[in-house]
Amino acid sequence: MQVKNRRHQLISAGILLFLTGLVFGLIFPRLANPRMGLSAHLLALQGGMYLIILGLIWGEMSLSPWLGKAIVWLALYGNYGNFISNVLSAAWATTRLQPIFGSGHPQSDRKEFIVSFGLISISVAVIAANILVLWGLYRKKVEGAGSRP
Repeated sequence: MQVKNRRHQLISAGILLFLTGLVFGLIFPRLANPRMGLSAHLLALQGGMYLIILGLIWGEMSLSPWLGKAIVWLALYGNYGNFISNVLSAAWATTRLQPIFGSGHPQSDRKEFIVSFGLISISVAVIAANILVLWGLYRKKVEGAGSRP
C-alpha cells in the first residue's frame, strides 16, 4: 500500500477511535466500575491522537512494505485493543492487573484472564510498533544524511 493510503488509514482509524472515546464518555458512569470506564474513555482519546499523529508522520519514515504493514497492524491492535480491554475491565469490574482502579471488584478467573491477556498483548504490540517507528525514522535520517554533499 502506498504511503498516502497508509497515512489515510491511520488518520481515519485515529479519528474513529477518538470519536468512539468521546461517545463512550457519555456512558461509562453506568458501568460496574466507572473509574475503569474513565480510564477506557481517556485511553480511546489518547490512542486516537496517537494514530492520527502516526499517520501525519508516516511519510517521514523509511520502511519496507512488510515493516510498514506490521507497524500499522500493531498500532491498530494496540490502541483499539487497549480501549476494548479497558471497556471489558470496566464492564466486568475485573481487578487482577489494575488493582488501584479495580479495588474490591474481584471477578471470575475467565474474565480476569481475558482482560489480562488483552492488556499484556497490547503492551507488547504498542512497544513493538514504537520501536519499529523509531527504526523507520532513524533509517530515513541516515539515508537523508548520506545523500548530502
